[in-house]
Amino acid sequence: MITQELFGVLDTKDTPSKARIAIVGVEDTSVSLAKAIIHNPDHPYQLAGFLSARSDSKKAMLLGHKIYNKAQFLRSDNLKEQFDAVLIKDMMTKLEIEEWTSFALEKGLKVLKAPVTNIIKDDHKVGDIHPLQIEDLLNRPTIRIENDEVKCYHINKNILVTGGAGSIGSEIVKQVAQLNSSLIVVVDQAESPLYELQLELLEKFPNQRFKFILADISNYSRMEKLFDDYQFSIVYHAAAYKHVPLIEDNPHEAIFVNIGGTKNVALLSKKYCVNRFVMVSTDKAVNPTNVMGASKRAAELFVQSLQNSSGNTTKFITTRFGNVLGSNGSVIPHFKKQIEKGGPVTITHPDIIRYFMTIPEACELVLQAGTMGQGGEIYVFDMGKPVKILDLAERMIKLSGYTPGIDIKIDFIGLRPGEKLYEELLTDNATTIPTHHEKIMISRDPLMEFEDIENLSKQIILAAMNKNSLQIVRILKIIVPEFISNNSEFEILDSVS
Repeated sequence: MITQELFGVLDTKDTPSKARIAIVGVEDTSVSLAKAIIHNPDHPYQLAGFLSARSDSKKAMLLGHKIYNKAQFLRSDNLKEQFDAVLIKDMMTKLEIEEWTSFALEKGLKVLKAPVTNIIKDDHKVGDIHPLQIEDLLNRPTIRIENDEVKCYHINKNILVTGGAGSIGSEIVKQVAQLNSSLIVVVDQAESPLYELQLELLEKFPNQRFKFILADISNYSRMEKLFDDYQFSIVYHAAAYKHVPLIEDNPHEAIFVNIGGTKNVALLSKKYCVNRFVMVSTDKAVNPTNVMGASKRAAELFVQSLQNSSGNTTKFITTRFGNVLGSNGSVIPHFKKQIEKGGPVTITHPDIIRYFMTIPEACELVLQAGTMGQGGEIYVFDMGKPVKILDLAERMIKLSGYTPGIDIKIDFIGLRPGEKLYEELLTDNATTIPTHHEKIMISRDPLMEFEDIENLSKQIILAAMNKNSLQIVRILKIIVPEFISNNSEFEILDSVS
C-alpha cells in the first residue's frame, strides 16, 4: 500500500532535507518566487537552480544558483541527483506548461505549480505551491465571453437553476450571481449538496438574493408553485441523471427525471412566459448507445418541439457538450482516489477517448449560448481535441511521482453496459452552422412535432410507472431511432424487426 500523500505538498517526514526545486524561468516573477522560497524557512522546499529556454545561460548564475538551459536539461541523465521537482508558474502558457512538464516527467521529476500573483501579493508566502494537476494540462486558452450582452439578460431578473447543487448547475449559479440578478432560485433534490452550496454562496455573494428549494423536478405541482411565485425570466435546466451504468440498470428513473422532469420545467416555462429556457444536454445524446444518452436526446426533442407550438413566446435553447473536468463522479477524481490507494487504475478499454472541458468554461458557454438565437437551436461547443483515457491515466500517475505499470498498475476492465469508445457532438443527419462566437456552433438535428413527442412521452412515463424496463426502452427507441444499445441487455430489442 502506498501511503505517500499524492496530491498535497511533497512528503518530507522520512526525508532529512527539503525537496530540491528547479524554477522554470529567469524573469522577475521567477526571481520573486525564488526569494519567497529562500526567505520562508517553514516549508518543505529549497531552491536548487533555475531552468531556462535561453541558450546564453550555460554559465550564468542567479541568486547564487546555476541556470540550466533546455539543452543541458534534456541531455542530463542525473537530474534526480540534483533536483526533486520542477516548479512552473500559473502565468505560463499551456504550451510552455506542457513542454516543461513532459521534460520533467521524462527525467523522473515531480512537477509543482505556483500562483505567482498570490505569492507577490502576499509578501512572498509560498503556501500555495502545489503539485501540478491534470486539469492544468487539459485546460485550453480562456474563452472570450461577451459579458455585457450576458449581463443585460440577467440584471434585475429572477433566474431559476434546476440541478443547482450539481457540478454544472452550481457553477451556473456562481456565474449568474455576478450579473446583478434580482433573485436566483436554486432547485435540487440532493439535500446535503444543496445545503453546502447554500453556505458557500451566502458567504461569497452576501449582496445577492437567493432562494434554496429542495424539490424534485418530476413533481409538476411543486414546480408550478415556484413558477407562479417567482415569475422567472430565465430558466437554466441542469437537473438530470447522468451516470450511464446506473441508468442502464434503472431506466425508469431516467424517464421520470430526464424526460418527465424536463417536460415539466419546459411546459411551465411556456405557460409562465419565461423569456429564455436553456437546457444543459450532453454529447451522449448523439447516436446514443445507452438509456441515459437516449433519454437526454428525447428531452432535447421535447424542448425543441415547444418552440413552434401554439401560443409559445419562450425561446427554447439547448446546449450540448462533453465531459467536464472534476465534475461529480467523473474520471479524474476517480483516478486520483485509485492512485492514492496505490492502484490499480481501472480503464474500460485501451482505446477509449473522451472530450473534456473545464466546468467554468462550459458554464460560460452555456450563459453565452443562452443569449443567442431565436429559439429551437441546439448549440454545440468546440471541445478541442479528444483525449485518450489511457494517456490521461498514465500522465496522472507520472504527475503523482510514480511509474505506470510498475508503481501503479493499470487494469482494463471492459466497456460497461451502454458505453462506447468515443463520443460525438453531432448526429449523422446534422449539419453545423457557425455563429458569431468561434467556440459555439448550431447543430441542425432532426425535429419532432410537439403532438408526436407529447404522445410518446406520456406512453414512456406510463411504462416507467409500471417499472416495465423493456417497454420503456422499446418506446425510447421509437422516439430516438438512432439509439442502438451496446453491451446491454436491451440489445435484444435491436434484433427484433
